[in-house]
Amino acid sequence: QVEHYVGEIKGGLRPAMKLTVIGMVHSNPKSFSVTLLCDPVDANKDVGLLFTVNFSDKSITRNARIAGKWGREEKTIPYFPFTAGDTFKMELLCEHQQIRVLLDGRQLCDFTHRIQPLNLVKALQISGDIKLTKVA
Repeated sequence: QVEHYVGEIKGGLRPAMKLTVIGMVHSNPKSFSVTLLCDPVDANKDVGLLFTVNFSDKSITRNARIAGKWGREEKTIPYFPFTAGDTFKMELLCEHQQIRVLLDGRQLCDFTHRIQPLNLVKALQISGDIKLTKVA
């Protein structure tokens, strides 16, 4: 069963805010994504961060869409942290210049904000081959 979650970020994204995603990877996963959306209803609107985990090539891609155009993909990661069948705790820390992504307490990557002002980002969407335990 593919997970599909959309939750509102009340008042929009702002510095010092933390989004926590706790879940479990499916036993035979292809991919999952965590997306920060400007409009939870209209998926064609701007995207503050698309964070895609791909198990086939063990990659994690980050990107953003502004005025209908996707920007440059960022793919550098120090290690691939996800394992099929394992639980994980992912934290998105919003800082003034960037979003810092931590996995099980270890820093995984940063993504410099491309959408300004930040409070235009109003929803968190999670979908793919995981089972969510908690989103906060």
